[in-house]
Amino acid sequence: MGSPKKNQNTGFFAAMSSGLSLFSNAMHRSVNGMLGHEGVEVINPEGGQEDAVEEAQRGRWRQEDRDSYWKMMQKYIGSDITSMVTLPVIIFEPMTMLQKMAELMEYCDLLDKADECEDPYLRMVYATSWAISVYYAYQRTWKPFNPILGETYEMVNHGGITFISEQVSHHPPMSAGHAENEHFTYDVTSKLKTKFLGNSVDVYPVGRTRVTLKRDGVVLDLVPPPTKVNNLIFGRTWVDSPGEMILTNLTTGDKVVLLFQACGWFGANRYEVDGYVYNAAEEPKILMTGKWNESMSYQPCDIDGEPLPGSELKEVWHVADVPENDVHQYTYFAHKINSFDTAPKKLLASDSRLRPDRFALEKGDMSRAGTEKTSLEERQRAEKKTREAKGHQFMPRWFDITDEVSSTPWGELEIYQYNNKYAEHRAAVESSGSVDEVDVQSIEFSPWQYGNLSAE
Repeated sequence: MGSPKKNQNTGFFAAMSSGLSLFSNAMHRSVNGMLGHEGVEVINPEGGQEDAVEEAQRGRWRQEDRDSYWKMMQKYIGSDITSMVTLPVIIFEPMTMLQKMAELMEYCDLLDKADECEDPYLRMVYATSWAISVYYAYQRTWKPFNPILGETYEMVNHGGITFISEQVSHHPPMSAGHAENEHFTYDVTSKLKTKFLGNSVDVYPVGRTRVTLKRDGVVLDLVPPPTKVNNLIFGRTWVDSPGEMILTNLTTGDKVVLLFQACGWFGANRYEVDGYVYNAAEEPKILMTGKWNESMSYQPCDIDGEPLPGSELKEVWHVADVPENDVHQYTYFAHKINSFDTAPKKLLASDSRLRPDRFALEKGDMSRAGTEKTSLEERQRAEKKTREAKGHQFMPRWFDITDEVSSTPWGELEIYQYNNKYAEHRAAVESSGSVDEVDVQSIEFSPWQYGNLSAE
């Protein structure tokens, strides 16, 4: 459904092809078997004419680190490396996956507009633009920290929302999140799956994302495209997300299908997104076009996908201003996520902001960050060993596992459901009256005191 069914050879997006083979269209300048490293492929999205060795030696790595890391990682080629490999701190950003989930809330005002919108198709435009908006942040090439089992992230003071996420499983690594304001609720269960390919990694978003618009009770289901991270070790690291994004209105049957174009020769088509809003009868109603790192626009169309006479292309979303020369390419909102300004009163000691490795990396202390990361990982293994010896099973505190198993394009997924206990917790904190001022940065990170234990 990447383009209208009728008159396939004409129309606004006649060049689109929903039959795109994922990742096979990366027609960039490539170099194989270079520097004696068998199987290495270096891809330059700009199609530059630099010498192959010169291009491969660009990036964040020193030559000796590059060679050492390649020797360590080449045995994992073809494997899912989501949590099986101990990775060096140099490739991390000072944020966890739980915080990364919250980045989708930067432009949550688009969901507010979707809830208020009377036009069912324009509603889908707003909601889809919200889903696309986070990809500007997703182009960062640093890896977030894997959360510790029981770790959480809380956020308030943004768009009237309350956000909570929790690491609900360690093997496989799974996270659950919930956000809510007067216009919508957002619920996600996430279990990333990866495939390491030597100098690149494919990331498959095994997960389920649901948004409920409160005014009419409309339920939206989002299936994002996969992502490919290129030049992990050799060359300049960059990100592409070729494939389809599908947003389905489970209440009415309306649907949006957008094609994220693969980066072509000399960067052609990079960032471009095109597609349509369809009604339940699979007829195109609105065309959408733009770049996921810049802006999205829409225009009403006819049955063949052509713009309606007299209509205009209107912008619905544009990326906000960002800091210049930020060391981790953070947006202002990413800094806000790490800030204690968005933390609620009586912040949970399991919150990601309090992780000593994350905090050290944020302050630029790479050595301490590595030491603290190793210490947390060792503590987690010790806690698991103790828990298993006592016959206890970890149970998340804010989310409950359900009997539902959802099928995704990349595998099946057990679904976790928000249990409303966090709302009760926050209400109790707020009703307790004044809270003594404390230095939240002095709170010791401790995800192990939270969660529930039950006998197996």
